[in-house]
Amino acid sequence: MENVKEETATDYNLVITRIINAPRELVFDVWINPEHVKQWWSPKGFTNPVVDWDAKPGNSLLVHMKGPDGVIYPMDGEFVEVIKPEKLVLIAGALNNEGKRMFEVLTTVTFEDVEGKTKLTMSAAPSKLTPEAKQHLDGMSIGWNQSLDKLEDYVNKVNKEPFVIEPKA
Repeated sequence: MENVKEETATDYNLVITRIINAPRELVFDVWINPEHVKQWWSPKGFTNPVVDWDAKPGNSLLVHMKGPDGVIYPMDGEFVEVIKPEKLVLIAGALNNEGKRMFEVLTTVTFEDVEGKTKLTMSAAPSKLTPEAKQHLDGMSIGWNQSLDKLEDYVNKVNKEPFVIEPKA
């Protein structure tokens, strides 16, 4: 009989670094402003019909990611640390059908100015895994990379055109 290693939370730890051709203040704003977050958060083909996102320490967050098939994938969490424009730390997790977290991920994002561009480093450290977490965590690297691709595309667009939020009528 073969011994099969059971995954532990640290098996899913992830670090992604990108150089984004935009000022650090803009890239940071795209992470903390819910109108921006709505445009890029989630993998390719997904949208975000719900983004309740007030990036201040202690505040909660709620995002509903809608897949291409129409399925909603909710997540909730809370902001731990916000140091403008240097660092953002949050804890979040995907919710199951009963509204309970299947795992938690401590996400730390740092923003460094590099000659007018931004070096973005995002680390994700899962914990509190339930048996249903595996399928979600198996796709975490692909999902984050696709989200960051969308973020880069969005930042490039916003960096060329001023982003205006119209007041509600």
